[in-house]
Amino acid sequence: MPIISVSNLKKSYGELDVLKGISLDINKNDVVAIIGPSGSGKSTLLRSLIHLEEIDGGTIQINDESLVEKGIYAKPQEIKQITSKMGMVFQHFDLFPHLTVSGNLEIAPKLAKKEPMSKIKARSEELLEKVGLTKWKNAYPANLSGGQKQRVAIARALMMEPEILLFDEPTSALDPELTGEVLEVMKNLAKEKMTMVVVTHEMGFAQEVATKAIFMDNGEVVESGNAKALFENPQFDRTKAFLKRSLK
Repeated sequence: MPIISVSNLKKSYGELDVLKGISLDINKNDVVAIIGPSGSGKSTLLRSLIHLEEIDGGTIQINDESLVEKGIYAKPQEIKQITSKMGMVFQHFDLFPHLTVSGNLEIAPKLAKKEPMSKIKARSEELLEKVGLTKWKNAYPANLSGGQKQRVAIARALMMEPEILLFDEPTSALDPELTGEVLEVMKNLAKEKMTMVVVTHEMGFAQEVATKAIFMDNGEVVESGNAKALFENPQFDRTKAFLKRSLK
């Protein structure tokens, strides 16, 4: 059974149709690369999954629970419970500048008030070690490189122990030499079988790590399937043209 199931998803901004009846399924432990030209609706799709965008029609199910069913959303408390299964990593980090690295990780679990502070701190330490930032735990975001900030953002998303991680262009705001350190963390998460949905222009990462690839263009899913097959033997002219440009 898919962990994410999307059916006939539609979203418009005025006269502009951004998502034109998107349907897709994502299974547990999948690493899904969503690729395609800028403006094809990739980020809007991703943000819709975690209710940062309200859709105009269609169905989104997370772990067989309906976030939205034929355009009608669940009740606010149900939406909160469903979306809590997902973590999101944004293009521009979105760290709190007035909090230390540890503070950024610990604030959401503190506000949730579901577990003792000692447990929250222990998980924070463990995750900072995982992303290679233990010695930076008392630093403020202003003193970190872009790559370090993004690794903090990944650790922060993991603090709430999500079943699914969503990444929206996680390396596009980084200098090329800092991109590798973020991708390495993501590769390690893939090895640990974390379910990930990644909107990315990093074709090398998508080819190496993704189990499934989805090519979007002009608000539509043009082609999807096994990542290796899609990259090596695309079936549609639009996919072939995009990959020819992107894999130079």
